[in-house]
Amino acid sequence: MSAPRVGPRVKPSTPARRTSWLPSFLLLLGAIYCLVPVLWVVMAATKGRSELFSTFTFLPGSGLWANLSELTAYRDGVYWLWMLNSGLYAGVGALLSAAVSALSGYALAKYSFPGRSVIFTVILAGVLMPPIALAVPQYLLLAEVDLAGSYWSVLLPSVLSPYGIYLARVYAGAAVPDEVLEAARVDGARDLRLFTSIALPMMRPGLVTIFLFQFVAIWNNFLLPYVMLADDETFPVTVGLYSLLQQGASKPALYTLVITGALLSIIPLIALFLGLQRYWRVDLLTGAVKS
Repeated sequence: MSAPRVGPRVKPSTPARRTSWLPSFLLLLGAIYCLVPVLWVVMAATKGRSELFSTFTFLPGSGLWANLSELTAYRDGVYWLWMLNSGLYAGVGALLSAAVSALSGYALAKYSFPGRSVIFTVILAGVLMPPIALAVPQYLLLAEVDLAGSYWSVLLPSVLSPYGIYLARVYAGAAVPDEVLEAARVDGARDLRLFTSIALPMMRPGLVTIFLFQFVAIWNNFLLPYVMLADDETFPVTVGLYSLLQQGASKPALYTLVITGALLSIIPLIALFLGLQRYWRVDLLTGAVKS
């Protein structure tokens, strides 16, 4: 029997080298695009009135503490009242919105009832609705019950978030196993106990995300409070800084206050992001269901 013929070894064709650097490069460009305005605000807030338009854009100045003192003294500290109002609107509104989203999303995900798909479709339509189209109808509705111009005129429209309900519904469907709920029902747990003791802890990371998204949205919201509010003592920081910016057309000295105020308004959002990071875990269902 003849030995098998051994021919020359042919190297397998190597695939084209992937350009793995391209996604990183695009992400870097996106990060630069987002961070350059923030860097400009940081640098501009350190400049005094004479330095703001006369020095290089990204060079720091020497007027930060003077700007902070002037901003605090402006109209007896009205800026800090605006910050407090923003904290009230965003904190209470986001907390109530997360609670409503949790209840609604859990019910849509885990209960079968007539019209469930229709309700979910309407909620999806609400996600696509631009807020600018709702501001005037909301003002007219709240004006009918004498709430326009009050704190409630900003808080109440912020409680119901179609996007938050959508996220809670999707998250509850994935994070709360039906087997766990059925086992708790067999043990005698009722619906309220199922939600508070079983579903809510499993949904906590998703609800933190909803709270954070809604907090940032309300904190940065300009149109709704601009339409609803007339008294500057009820303004959030966005509308308050806009009123300062309008006055800056005739008083250029106020530009430094607007920029310093914009820088300070970012700090609570950064602190909130850093403080809530620990709730975003990979093992969201550790201990709930084991295969």
